[in-house]
Amino acid sequence: MSTLDLPQTRLQFFFLGLVLTFVFIRISVRLIRAKVRWWPGNITPGGTHIHHVVPGSVFMLLGGVTGLAVPDDQHGLRVAAAALLGVGAALVLDEFALILHLRDVYWTKDGRLSVDAVFLAVGMTGLLLLGARPLGYEGFFGEGMLLRVLAVLVNLGFAIVALLKGKVWTGLLGLLVLGLPQIGAVRLARPGSPWARWRYPEGSRKLRRAYRREARIRQPLIRAKIRVQEFISGRHDLEG
Repeated sequence: MSTLDLPQTRLQFFFLGLVLTFVFIRISVRLIRAKVRWWPGNITPGGTHIHHVVPGSVFMLLGGVTGLAVPDDQHGLRVAAAALLGVGAALVLDEFALILHLRDVYWTKDGRLSVDAVFLAVGMTGLLLLGARPLGYEGFFGEGMLLRVLAVLVNLGFAIVALLKGKVWTGLLGLLVLGLPQIGAVRLARPGSPWARWRYPEGSRKLRRAYRREARIRQPLIRAKIRVQEFISGRHDLEG
């Protein structure tokens, strides 16, 4: 098997396409926002603003279909398709908040969700490159398969509980890192999360503790995360 045909190599090119395109598009939109004369502005044929989620969707489709359709021995094409898929994924995820809200919230506080989505994609892809595997799927079959299936289901259950408690990063990254979902599942839920609404009555001791922990620990972490994100992606300071 050629080195170019290894799944790890295709994943590396997907990762490069994702990261480099995100960095490029954020530089581009910040230059456009600053109205730098020598930088091309938004694409607006006929007065219609073409958001970069549009070419991103096209690139994702082309990369995905090419990766599925090309023969196995066309290693260069398979790697190129993986890179194109990464390019498309970056363009789409960078406007994830726009897709979610169905309106242009790019530079508002709601637009930070797009940066979270890109960072999460980069984190999960990076973990895969480092050898993590979803729910330990490697060596899944064979002797003792039933026990492994049960272990996977238990880990998945903990990840779902963590997500319901409002711990998105812990729940999703926990699909790749054993132990994270368990930590998220046993800790207090975030105020406003589905778990808190279902399990913490108004005025209850757990809800008061959740609010105190949110103010004491999580809010400073969120402010630090926002500072790092906006250093990279620009300030999201417009009214929604």
